[in-house]
Amino acid sequence: MTSWQITRLVAGTFILLSLALGVPGSPLFVSGWWLAFTAFVGANLLQSALTKWCLMETIMRKLGIQSGC
Repeated sequence: MTSWQITRLVAGTFILLSLALGVPGSPLFVSGWWLAFTAFVGANLLQSALTKWCLMETIMRKLGIQSGC
């Protein structure tokens, strides 16, 4: 997998997990504050789309993960 694929995989996993932990109807509900984490991930995705820069991808490339196209 390339760095951009891993970034999107992690972001999607974080969003689904934080929704499962933050929505009162979920069997995994812990606290509504988990929805703030969902908003944080969404804001980072928005920032990445507008600036064409993502810290996580930069770190992964420095670790030797292929960047892809």
